[in-house]
Parts: sequence; structure tokens; C-alpha cells
Amino acid sequence: MTTRLLGRWARLLGTWCPVSASSATAYLPPLLASQSLGPQLHSQMRRMCDGRPLMKVDHDNNSTFVLETVLEKHIQKASSPQEVLQFWNDDGRSGNQAAICIIKLARLSVENGVLDCSHYLQDPRMTKLLCTVSSEVSTVWNGNLVAVVRALFLLGVAQEGKLMNAIVTEALWRLRRFSYKQLATLMGWVGTLEAPQGQMLQLQNHLLKQLELRWTELADARTASVLIARVGHLSPTFMDKLEDKALELAEKFDADDIRKVALSLASQGRRSVPLLRALSYHLQQKPALELSTPLLLDVLYAFGKINFKQDQLFQRISAELLPRKAELSSSDVTRCAKSLAYLKWLECDLFERFSEHYLENSETYSTLQLCSLLLSLARLNFPPSKTEEFFSKVHEALNGQVQDLEPYLRVDLVWSLCILRQLKPQYLQSVLDPVFQTNLTGGNPSRAQNYRLKLLHIATTAQLEKLSPPTTSSVLSLHLPAQTQETRPTLLQASLKEVLRSLTSNGGSFRAGVNTIYGWTIDGELVIDSHNKPVDLLAIEAPHLCEGGKGSPMPYGAHRIAFLVGEFSYYNSRSKELMGRFAMQKHHLQQAGFLTVEVPYFEWQELKNDWLKVEYLKDKLRKAVAVEMAK
Repeated sequence: MTTRLLGRWARLLGTWCPVSASSATAYLPPLLASQSLGPQLHSQMRRMCDGRPLMKVDHDNNSTFVLETVLEKHIQKASSPQEVLQFWNDDGRSGNQAAICIIKLARLSVENGVLDCSHYLQDPRMTKLLCTVSSEVSTVWNGNLVAVVRALFLLGVAQEGKLMNAIVTEALWRLRRFSYKQLATLMGWVGTLEAPQGQMLQLQNHLLKQLELRWTELADARTASVLIARVGHLSPTFMDKLEDKALELAEKFDADDIRKVALSLASQGRRSVPLLRALSYHLQQKPALELSTPLLLDVLYAFGKINFKQDQLFQRISAELLPRKAELSSSDVTRCAKSLAYLKWLECDLFERFSEHYLENSETYSTLQLCSLLLSLARLNFPPSKTEEFFSKVHEALNGQVQDLEPYLRVDLVWSLCILRQLKPQYLQSVLDPVFQTNLTGGNPSRAQNYRLKLLHIATTAQLEKLSPPTTSSVLSLHLPAQTQETRPTLLQASLKEVLRSLTSNGGSFRAGVNTIYGWTIDGELVIDSHNKPVDLLAIEAPHLCEGGKGSPMPYGAHRIAFLVGEFSYYNSRSKELMGRFAMQKHHLQQAGFLTVEVPYFEWQELKNDWLKVEYLKDKLRKAVAVEMAK
């Protein structure tokens, strides 16, 4: 029935058209032949629906389609906005031609770097151009209508103006006839507006609804990446569907599409593991020419922000960055190092190149960039091979600059130097001053408590390494409340406590979850005599306890043991080396007179029963004592 009705309309309209379909399409390329009569047919149908008479056409002029093609060719060759306006003034006729001119004007303005296009709106030719688009908006083709919305905005036309309202109204009329790619293109721009109002907000809502209802039509990888980057944050349910489509189209993504999707997921805090794995796999397969340095750094940043680790991809990225040391800037080095530090992924060769880059280009690093690099090295507990040369330049660059740093960054910097064992007395004075410490009391309570604990670690370093006067003990007592919080023990800590109870069942005693004056918590404490037998430590003095443990002196030949569990998060992703924070804990306790016994998760999990765990701890004790005796 519909086909028959359309056929009758076509025969009726044929008497009013200047040329028949067959003769008109003879002037057009094959790709445009099937669409050439669309605007006129649409215009006539709209007039019939509105009860108006059909539009008459000059039968003496049979060059309508040829003129349109000639004008388009002229516009494509135009190199300045003035040429476009002149071409329109000479040959422009229809609303579709006017839309093409507006699109070209906006493109030339962007290419020429013209930010203020208001002077174009004062030109009489431009006024005529805009009036034509407004009055004949129904004749503008769908693709041009989508593009002209953004072009008018770039040219400075007001969102709530009469012209923009006419264009947006027409777009709302045609939403269901737009292809999915046209909907995505229009939404890709409308979705970036900060505060759309009026009809623009209505257009955004309707576009989002249409995109979500027709999401199964999405079949283009580039369109999928644009929607994820610019539209996904507007609707979580639509973003779920886009992730499913992106997973389906991941093989068709180029490297830049993968970068856009990864950054979008990171900015929205979405950790879709299947999609991230697919993106990682396909990025590994890309040739080196597609993997530019900014792209690799963006991917590392995105994965670091959502804490997604993929060793094979990181190895590929490291292999690509290693020979590019000369082209890296100081910001590139610090950004890459920070991302890898968040990922707990240490590639020694790459970080060695970073340290060499600083030695060769230290004058290009700002104080903030140097601080960022030091924080990354400390987090991963990586001392450069040229330690003396590297840190001599670091101390020279930091001389006189530490006092000007923001308070929290100053604490982070000095704390990192403690981990790297490069603390100097001049740095201590800038953070252990009671007046400075009052600046860390405001804001988030958990953050303030964390930085008070870092100050305690700094004071501990100063006391144990004798870098400050004895007044440091007052600083220790001042920050004591920062580490008296109660925390729920992990499964590994609870299991260790039970095994220590079995180990001391025949005599002696132990402590678990011991808070010390040094700012560290010992998971298990034991005192053994010269025969490696546990003794009653409750009767022995314990100067490391916060409440002060009084008792008899340590027996001759006895050793105080500190058991330190090693959870999964305590180690680098690529190795079994401790992260900087926990390496400093071990170093501080050893300096305080403890023999440290590590209980890493990967060894503890292999022990299937309590008897094996007890024997494991006994063997660890014997080895720790033997190492101490061999010194």
C-alpha cells in the first residue's frame, strides 16, 4: 500500500518538476543520482502536509543540478572565507548550497586559527546566506544539516537565536530519518557543550534517546570510539551497551581509537576488564609506526588511573620507549614514570634511561617535575646505578627550593628521600618544625593522619641515622596518635598469629599487631635465646612500644624478632621486590635492633597445614640468626 501511494505521488510531482528523474540524474555522479531528488521531494511533501500549494519551478531553467555541482566544486577549491562568500553571492540558490557554504566557512576559520568570527556575521553576503538557510532549511540534506549545526556554533551564532532554533527544530523533525552515524556525529558535538539550554538541551536528550534505542545499528569502530569518549558519561546504561559494542569492534580499532577509549574509561572510572584486555591485545599487534610517544603515554596514564595491569603490553611499550630517550621531554619522562609507579611495574632498563635523561637534561626539569620523578623512584624502590652523580644533581636542584613547595608535596618529597636513603639535615628542618606541622591538620582527616604518619617515619629516619639532635624524640611523641588506630587483621596476619601461638605453646610468649614508636606495625614479635628457643618477652624491656615497656634487660645472646607479612600489594608487579614503603619499614626495624623475618604471601600459600607453617617459621628464624652471626 505504501509503495503504491509513493508511486502516485511521484507521478503527481513529476508534472511540477523541471526535469524528470532520468534526465536529472544524467548530470550527477552515480553515488548522488539516487539522492538528488530527495530534498525537492521532501519539500513538496511538507507543503502538501501543511495544506499549502505545491512549489512552482521555472521550467525554462534546466540547470539546477549542474549549478549545484559547479558551486560545490568552487567551494571545495576556496582558500579563504571571502572566496566562499563571493561564490555564494554569484551562484548560490538553494538552502542546501547555503549550508555547504556555511560548513566551508567554519572549516576555513578553524584551519586559519580565527577564533572570533563575529565580523563575518556583519557581511551582507553572510546575512543573505543565513537567511537562505533559515527559510529553506527543509531542503538541506541530512548530512549537511548535521554539520551546519556545529558550523553555526563555531561562527558565533547564538544558541537561542532564531536561526539556530530553526536548524535545531528541523533536526528534531528528522531524528528518526538520520542514519546512526549522523546521529553520533551530531551528538558528538552537542554532548561536549558545557551547559546546553532550551532547544539545544532538548536536542541532546532526544539524540541520546535515539542513540540508546538504536544502539544495535552501531557498526563503525570510529563512531563507537567517539560515542564512548563524548557521550558515554551522560548515560551509564548507554555506556554499558557501548562497552559491549566496543568489545565486538575492538579488532577494527586503530591505535588512536584505542587511546580514546582507554582515556574515556579512565576518566569515567570504568574498569571493564574484558574490554581492557581486548584493547591491550589489539594494541600489541599494531605496527611501531602507529605507536607514537604521546599515544603510548596516554595509554599508560589511562591504565594507571584504573589500575589495570597487562605485562605483555607494558613490555611492548617499554621496548618502544627505550630507543626514544632522545626525543622524550622532561614532562614525558615524569608522566611515564608516575604511571608505571602507580601500576607498581618496574622495568629497570627503562627507569635507568629516565635517570640518564635527567643527568643529561637536568636544566629542563622544573622543581615539580623533579619531585614527581623522585616520588616515582621511591615508590618502586629503584636507586639509579649512577647514584652519587644522580643525587648530587638532585640535591643541587633542590637547594633552596624545598621551602617553597606546597606542604603536602614537601612531606612527600622528604619521605621519598628517606626511602632512597638520601635524606639531608636541611630537608629535615623544613618538615619537622612544629609551625609547619600545623599546616597539615586541616582538610580530609584520613589524609591528615596519613601525612602525620609520614612525618613520624621521617623523624624515625632522622633519629636512627643520627641526622638530627636528640629533640627528635619529642617529635616522635608529638605524632604518636597518628598510628594508634585499630585495623582489622588480614587473613595472612591472622594465620601468622595462630602459628606463633603454636610455636610458643611450650613456653615463652609473643605479641601480634605491635604498634611501635617508629610509626610501623609489627605483625608478630618474638624474643629467642641463644638456643633459638622462645622466651617470655613480657618480662623483658621493650623501648619500642608506644606505651613504654619496662622490664629486665635482654638476656645475653638473645634476639628480638620482628615478623613482617608480605601481602600481594607489598611487592612490585614484575618481581618479588618490596615496594619502597615496606622496604623502609624493614630497614628501620633492622636499625632499631630487630632481626626481621619476612613472611611473603607466595610462600605462605604453599604451606598446607599448621605443622608445615611452624617448621617454616623455625627455618626462617635459624636463617635470620645465622645471617646476623655471620656479620
